[in-house]
Amino acid sequence: MSASQTTLWLTIGVSVAMFCCLGAAQPAPAGPISLNDIVAALEKAQATARPQFSYQIVRQYRLFGAKNSDADSEVVAQVDFWPPAKEDFRIQQSSGSRRGAQLVQRVLEREVERVSHNNQSRIALSRDNYDFDYIGEGILDHRPCYLLQLRPRRREPELISGKAWVDEHSFLVRHIEGDLAKSPSWWLKKVHVSLNFDNLEGAWLQTSMEAAADVRIAGTHTLTSWIVDYRRAGEVAYAHTPSRAMRGYR
Repeated sequence: MSASQTTLWLTIGVSVAMFCCLGAAQPAPAGPISLNDIVAALEKAQATARPQFSYQIVRQYRLFGAKNSDADSEVVAQVDFWPPAKEDFRIQQSSGSRRGAQLVQRVLEREVERVSHNNQSRIALSRDNYDFDYIGEGILDHRPCYLLQLRPRRREPELISGKAWVDEHSFLVRHIEGDLAKSPSWWLKKVHVSLNFDNLEGAWLQTSMEAAADVRIAGTHTLTSWIVDYRRAGEVAYAHTPSRAMRGYR
C-alpha cells in the first residue's frame, strides 16, 4: 500500500471512528409514537451518554486491497478508557503490510484526541445534523427497531447519508449503514460504511465497522474492525466473532 493510499485510509478511518459512542437506555413511551417522538427520544439517549466507569476493549483491524480476497494486513489494538474523557491505546499485534499498523496507529491517535475534546454534538444523530424520515419497523438481532432514513444537513465526511436502526426500547442506535455525506478526498469517489452497536455490560459501543472505498484508478478497498474482547473491572465481559461482527443488514 502506497503512502497516498495510507493517507486516504487514515481519513476514512478517522471519519468512521467519530461514531463510537456510549449510552444508557431510555424508557419507551407508552402508546403510538410519532417520528418527532422517536427522534426526541434518540437525541435524549445520546445526550445522556456519559461514561461512568473505566473499560478496556481489544479491536482487530483488517485492510483488504481491490484485487485480494485475503487481508493485506491485520492489526490487533488494545484501547483503554477512563471517565470522563481520557483514552489510550497500544498495538498488540501486527502482520502483513507494515502500513496497516501505521494506519491503525494514526486512526487511534485521532480517536484519543477526539475523546479528550469530548465533542459528540457535530456527529450525533440529531436534528441539528440530520433530517429524518420514518421508513418502518424491523427486527435486528431479535430486537424490534425503528428504521429511519438519514439525510445530512451538511456535506461533511463525519455524517452519513443512509439508514439507522433505532432500538424501540432504549432508543439507542443498533446499526447505521450508508455513504459518507462528503468524500474525505478527491481520490475517493464514494465511501460506504456499515456500523454495528451493542450493549457491553452497560457500555453502548460501536462493536464493528466496515468501510468500502471506491478509489479512483485503484478500485474498491475495504477496511474492517470489530471488538474481540471487552473488559470491565478486570473481567472479560464480551467476545465478538468476526462472522457475526461483520454481518451486514439491509
